[in-house]
Amino acid sequence: MPKPTTKAYLDYNATAPMREETVAVIAQAMREVGNPSSTHQAGQGARRRLEAARSALAALVAVDPTAVIFTSGATESNHAALAAVDGKRLVSAIEHPSVAAVDASCPPIPVTPDGVINLDALERMLRSYRPELVAVMAANNETGVVQPVGAIARLVHEAGALLHVDAVQAITKLPLCVGGVDGADSLSISGHKLGGPPGIGALILAPGRRIRPWLRGGGQEGRRRAGTENVPSAVGWAHALASSVDWNAIALLRKRLEKEVRLLCPEARIVGEEAPRLPNTTCLITPGISNEAQLMALDLAGVSIGTGSACSSGKVEPSMVLQAMGVGADDARSAIRISLGWASCERDIDAFLSVYESMVGVRRRRMGLSSGA
Repeated sequence: MPKPTTKAYLDYNATAPMREETVAVIAQAMREVGNPSSTHQAGQGARRRLEAARSALAALVAVDPTAVIFTSGATESNHAALAAVDGKRLVSAIEHPSVAAVDASCPPIPVTPDGVINLDALERMLRSYRPELVAVMAANNETGVVQPVGAIARLVHEAGALLHVDAVQAITKLPLCVGGVDGADSLSISGHKLGGPPGIGALILAPGRRIRPWLRGGGQEGRRRAGTENVPSAVGWAHALASSVDWNAIALLRKRLEKEVRLLCPEARIVGEEAPRLPNTTCLITPGISNEAQLMALDLAGVSIGTGSACSSGKVEPSMVLQAMGVGADDARSAIRISLGWASCERDIDAFLSVYESMVGVRRRRMGLSSGA
């Protein structure tokens, strides 16, 4: 299978590279003319391709295909879910900007130092604030920490509220439930995080969950989101979903990475290490080396990593996620994210560790530390 064009691509949580086969499927779909709303043969062919893709997404969480609403991405899906309620909302302190920015007046649900939602605090806030909707991530994009969505759902539903889950990083890596006491009432996912094309996502609704239209003017997507559907991207996304990823093998790569980082720099810290985490994500703090310096050194060597949410690129302030976990500002400015995926291999880990060893050596010399300190 083809590798990314960089020497080592380790930023899958920002976007995953597409397989050549998926690119070819999209190109073929773009050659096949037809508006899925048209009644002629070409249009109905496009409709069949679109609905086959919808069914593939529905199968991920065992819902009826009519529960899947195609969108432009998870940002739109999150916004639609939160904007659909008129009452109060609660969001966790570690949410993606597309959730946190919908209503700045939402009080943040605190998390533990490991990045897990504080269930006792949530229960108290549900009683005192009485929200109509609660929004949480299934797994954090910066740290990989996994939330106890089932326990959260039970508390939220007992309080008579709805639960929206941003499942962008968790889908295909973790079992997820939509509907029922333990499941989400709505779920957002994104194509390009799963090896599909950018510019397409979905909002998935629990059985019986209705949502007000947020784009009007046509009958597309069950009259919930008007606009001609992006059939080639939907087809490509479905193809990407059919390609398996060995997450156990990815977890072993991550384990090796973290072990060797510790040997090179015992002072290094893995954020959320004691909590359940995604198999592909490491948030690494190396005191004394800014994340900007690390990103630059790694990038010059052809190694791509992240320094936080890709949707907040260009910011200079420390990560709000890490601050919510109680990480100090200096440590937060030294945090980087390494995220693995379908094409990751031992050579990628070797490439990262080679540059990391050099950076740690420079740090030690600068701080006057011996190599065995």
